[in-house]
Amino acid sequence: MSENYRPLPELLPDEIIERVKKLNPALVSDGCKAVGGIPMDGCMCAEMLPVNPNVTMVGTAMTVECDNGDNFPIHIATYSGKPGYVMVVDGKGFRDRTYFGDLIVHAAQAVGLEGIVIDGYTRDREGITELGFPVFSLGILQRGPIKKDPGRMNFPVQCGGITVHPGDLVVGGSDGVTVVPRDKIEAVLVEAEKKAAYEDNRDITINEYVRCRREGLPAPELAPQWCLDMMANI
Repeated sequence: MSENYRPLPELLPDEIIERVKKLNPALVSDGCKAVGGIPMDGCMCAEMLPVNPNVTMVGTAMTVECDNGDNFPIHIATYSGKPGYVMVVDGKGFRDRTYFGDLIVHAAQAVGLEGIVIDGYTRDREGITELGFPVFSLGILQRGPIKKDPGRMNFPVQCGGITVHPGDLVVGGSDGVTVVPRDKIEAVLVEAEKKAAYEDNRDITINEYVRCRREGLPAPELAPQWCLDMMANI
């Protein structure tokens, strides 16, 4: 294999993956925001959405670079893939062809990949949905790909408006895709877990407020303390 194809990065520890599975892309992005120094709080662009919104995805980034609707590099990466990895493809936002459909997705599922994210377009929405495999793209188009250039694998890439390095954490869900730089994962997860606990407590307060109103009882303060503090200064 040429120098344009680097080995797969080390997988993230199982303990990290299991912690992330209890969260979602929004909470992980909140963690990025709290830590600071992560462009766009780790969020890919709003157009980067799941083909099937009922799937979730957590894994270690393996990266691919291609252009002009050429999916030869994606084939190489697919057959080089292993369980635990999410394939993140820099397709340069190419709009005139799709990069892949349900056949590549089926092969990616067969080798054990956790999902595919493509800065470009896909096709075969129905087939991909039936497979139940996480695929995130900028949109759907029926025109097929070409196969020509080898591209590159496992170099830093641009995808969904942010930089992704091999080995980064990739989290996908119905809201979109969040990426966390490998060296900031622990700090981000600590903050994301704090936010998850805060949201759980807010749900308890809101449910209690609803119950009290329904039963004609004195209701607890609904506004959170941070909001009360800010309101006091208006």
